[in-house]
Amino acid sequence: MLFSNSLEQGGWVMIETARRVLQIEAAAILALQPRIDDTFTRAVKMILDCRGKVVVTGMGKSGLICQKVAATMASTGTPTFFLHPAEGIHGDLGMLSKGDVVIAVSYSGETEEVNRILPVIKRMGLPLITMSGNPHSTLGIAGDVHLDISVAEEACPLGLAPTASTTATLAMGDALAVALLDARGFKAEDFALFHPGGALGKRLLLRVEDLMHVGDAIPLVATETLLRDALFEITSKQMGVTGIVDAQDSLVGVFSDGDLRRIMQHGLECFQQPIQQVMSTNPKRILRRNLAAKALQIMETHSITSLFVFADDQGKIPVGIVHLHDLLKSGVV
Repeated sequence: MLFSNSLEQGGWVMIETARRVLQIEAAAILALQPRIDDTFTRAVKMILDCRGKVVVTGMGKSGLICQKVAATMASTGTPTFFLHPAEGIHGDLGMLSKGDVVIAVSYSGETEEVNRILPVIKRMGLPLITMSGNPHSTLGIAGDVHLDISVAEEACPLGLAPTASTTATLAMGDALAVALLDARGFKAEDFALFHPGGALGKRLLLRVEDLMHVGDAIPLVATETLLRDALFEITSKQMGVTGIVDAQDSLVGVFSDGDLRRIMQHGLECFQQPIQQVMSTNPKRILRRNLAAKALQIMETHSITSLFVFADDQGKIPVGIVHLHDLLKSGVV
């Protein structure tokens, strides 16, 4: 019992400590909001005007954050790479070239390895964006633009391990990346070009026309078809739905398994009715060029499992049908 009470008390302390960490780090991020001002805008414009690449450099924990910032920028339309400052002073500064912009990060602003490469950056005439917790530090003064990432306190109770400060650095880096993404008009299709693999690539690259069923596989019946006969079309095509078309083959309605369950409460005589009398009008639609992810969004919004596909916004004749199972099999879901 004593061990159990001790464990419970220890668990309570752990929970309180973890909550304190999150509160401090959340406060550090929120404190950055007033600093998103004209200085931040200058940094964004400096990168937008870059004719080369963006080079992000930092040492230690800041360096790890820099690698993530560089990766985020690179994947959202800003050619970016990480330069390790210690490797830079031993030859890797050859990666820098005219037209590049450098983002240098050091919370203290006095990291030796970072500051030792500053003269080379200045000599090459490269625009320099600095991020530190001290605008009056060596790094802060050297920057053409300085972004303040100072925090009131670290989440580490000893005040030694970079915690809130690295969180603030990462948040500022993300703010830069997303501001650049927005300024460039970067779209999901652009993002897909850099993420062709895995489920993410499938969500962004696959279009409805890559998955839809066409030709005789499309379940369709005429408006005068009796419900009992329409059920054979639903069953044989295995889509759980059939479209209803008029004399011009334009889609005017749909009838699904769900519709059948709703009308069966009226008795078996409903099977002798023309499908037109019991169909759902204004069926939801999708264009063949739309992303498969959009089809999934429509299905989830309207709680349906199939969508008829059209060639364009003015199209009335369905060119295909896509089912939720197609999205599942493709990995879009």
